[in-house]
Amino acid sequence: MLKNNPTGCQERLEDFLQAVESAQKLQNDIIKYGLEAAHFYVEDLDGDWLEKWSEDEEEQNITEHITNFLESGDPVAVKLWERIGDKPLTKIVSELERCLSFSKRAEQIFAIKDFLLHNSKAGRNNSTANDGYDLVNLVNLAEELLEKLTDILD
Repeated sequence: MLKNNPTGCQERLEDFLQAVESAQKLQNDIIKYGLEAAHFYVEDLDGDWLEKWSEDEEEQNITEHITNFLESGDPVAVKLWERIGDKPLTKIVSELERCLSFSKRAEQIFAIKDFLLHNSKAGRNNSTANDGYDLVNLVNLAEELLEKLTDILD
């Protein structure tokens, strides 16, 4: 949501006074009701947000680990960049996370291979996309990549 910035001095003063009044109301509620005042200001206070907290951190850590791997000089990461070099890092990371979300190893390898095939420079130019030798190399790269990512994330 975009908030319009007030242009006149009077409007800015009114916004400031409203913010001060809100802060004073919050302070008074805390003094009057103690910790129960949080129920007035927090929508899902009794929900399971605390239990899910570590899940959010795990997702961030997975993203961070994959990003660090792709930015490293690891030979598998280098092969990946040579294959799909011009794709944005965030797109590659999110796609690899999706591939890793499959439960079976064969599904993960197939998903990574499929991602590499559809995003490779050769596949876009159709120069070696149907070459059997290239497909073997693609599967080998997918297996190496899965092995590295599994090692990193464990």
